[in-house]
Amino acid sequence: MTSTVPTGWEGRWEHAVVTGGAGFVGSHLCTALLAAGTAVTCVDDFSTGRRATIAPLLGRPGFTLVETDVTGPFGAGRRPDLVLHFASPASPADYLRLPLHTLETGSLGTRNALALAHRSEARFLLASTSEVYGDPQQHPQNERYWGNVNPVGPRSVYDEAKRFGEALTTAEAEAHGTDTGIVRLFNTYGPGMRGHDGRAVPTFVRQALAGEPLTVTGDGLQTRSLCFVDDTVRGILAAAADGLRGPVNIGNPDELTMLELARLIIRLTGSASDVRFIERPTDDPAVRCPDITLARDKLGWEPEVAAEEGLRRTIEWFRAHPDAPS
Repeated sequence: MTSTVPTGWEGRWEHAVVTGGAGFVGSHLCTALLAAGTAVTCVDDFSTGRRATIAPLLGRPGFTLVETDVTGPFGAGRRPDLVLHFASPASPADYLRLPLHTLETGSLGTRNALALAHRSEARFLLASTSEVYGDPQQHPQNERYWGNVNPVGPRSVYDEAKRFGEALTTAEAEAHGTDTGIVRLFNTYGPGMRGHDGRAVPTFVRQALAGEPLTVTGDGLQTRSLCFVDDTVRGILAAAADGLRGPVNIGNPDELTMLELARLIIRLTGSASDVRFIERPTDDPAVRCPDITLARDKLGWEPEVAAEEGLRRTIEWFRAHPDAPS
């Protein structure tokens, strides 16, 4: 993993609990916190996370793995001063395969993580998502926008789980005074992604390296804003350190169409692949772009890694790990 913590953050926290710590973003968070001298307890049930993701951390001083499902009460050994709740299926392939588990993780799992933070008097940070904006009618999306979500569509199990998690986190702060924050993560990519998790970047990279057609949904003109994982991790930890309740958008405001992304990956890999258009999923958002004014003004954060550079690093990782779990 490549994630690093900005200079001056060393020793900020003594002990952090990261639920979903064996997932893509969660494992980068664990790595970054350990690098800053923070002891980390990774909580994961491996329903979507992979042991290989955290294999480099096992046995390192300060790292503990607790294999359990957060939908049941759980502990973390000694008292944490930071709880990062990142447990949840996050890719369409995963949350469509695990719809009830996704809803339970967003509800019961969030409640249990909040309970741990409350009894430990720890800072709590919820990983929410740009999916709370649904198929947005406001562009770009700021935190005051309430969204356009289909509550009974195929994506609703993820969208509504996160929306409920935000409501529960807010109610916990109001009712019990727990120190809570919410980050809304936009599309994040980078080394360590699963090649078959269904998201655009790993799918396109895997297909390009194999010389297969890149499967672009619809006409490919729908947009996404891609944030390299190191930038996302910096934003998450900035929100954790600041005490901002949020929600706050963490994402890259530079948009790409899916067709532009596919062609860029073909160029960067040097692949002979072409593009093949396939059916677009139901409720797939037409646009997705964060307004990061709040993150810039309150956290002093903005992304630093341009798409081409981040994709080069991601492609290099996939080349070096052809047998990585998918």
